Amino acid sequence: MARIVPMASSIKPSLTSLKFSPTARFALPRSSPTLCRNKVASLHLSSVIPQLHPFGLKTSKLFKEDISSRSVIVAGNTNTTQASTATTQENVLEWVKQDKRRMLHVVYRVGDLDRTIKFYTECLGMKLLRKRDIPEERYTNAFLGYGPEDSHFVIELTYNYGVDKYDIGSGFGHFGIAVEDVAKTVDLVKAKGGKVTREPGPVKGGKTVIAFIEDPDGYKFELLERGPTPEPLCQVMLRVGDLDRAIEFYEKAYGMELLRKRDNPEYKYTIAMLGYGPEDKNAVMELTYNYGVTEYDKGNAYAQIAIGTDDVYKTAEAVKLSGGKVTREPGPLPGINTKITACLDPDGWKTVFVDNIDFIKELE
Repeated sequence: MARIVPMASSIKPSLTSLKFSPTARFALPRSSPTLCRNKVASLHLSSVIPQLHPFGLKTSKLFKEDISSRSVIVAGNTNTTQASTATTQENVLEWVKQDKRRMLHVVYRVGDLDRTIKFYTECLGMKLLRKRDIPEERYTNAFLGYGPEDSHFVIELTYNYGVDKYDIGSGFGHFGIAVEDVAKTVDLVKAKGGKVTREPGPVKGGKTVIAFIEDPDGYKFELLERGPTPEPLCQVMLRVGDLDRAIEFYEKAYGMELLRKRDNPEYKYTIAMLGYGPEDKNAVMELTYNYGVTEYDKGNAYAQIAIGTDDVYKTAEAVKLSGGKVTREPGPLPGINTKITACLDPDGWKTVFVDNIDFIKELE
């Protein structure tokens, strides 16, 4: 049986602030200028109205006309405020499209760090970029990938002392790796004792040669046969309960582009590929909707992806405007001053946004 580790203790501080409080912090709402003006107007008008009774009809009519004119002013101010708010929201969402964003890394937990490193380097051709042990916090991180962190999408593994197994759940799908020869890679995996769950062959309904393997912790990897690519670690597949809702959120809040969408009625699922550039040159999100399934068990193994941004404060605002939930308000991390914000998409998948300049400084 999988040992469940509390999320607060298993998410550790790093470039993505992997140790978040389970309680989201929310800023206190500011008083609405419109509300204040309406209250002031109401108080002022209520102090005038009782004085109308002693006077005749003409005088009363004058006051009523005055009140009516003031009501028009208040209504006009309300409309102006609403228009201003709408403009601000539009500006924030438009800014998202111009923000310099890139998928930085994906974070998940493993039960034996050295075993996983050995499998990724020997079977999948990754490089160990760096390793960091934090004994006082009882965890170790390892970063692996196919190129430097400042220009490539990489994997961040987390090992929590004494925890040797996690529940992957049914929501996480797989990671995608582009290789030049799928059959050769599968043979290597088999020779090293790895598990192959789908032998090499064309994808159903297509021509691309693929295969599926599992790492020692049970995470699935899809091997896709492609020519040379600058980003071999090319996909993160997650399952969602409402694909159109998810697409709209990732476009508006995350600034991703819908690269393609494919429905497979024969197998009762639909996929959407979203990212910050073409699939053959960038890492992308593959969102999968299985007909009739609206919820999934997320387990406690997969953690999050990290995305670079020029402004974590505007990013958090865009997430809120798009219906997402901010689980960590934007600001610097204690001790290292890297600015981040963390949020959940409509299906509950976590993403951490990291300030681009701060991220580069951490790597120096």
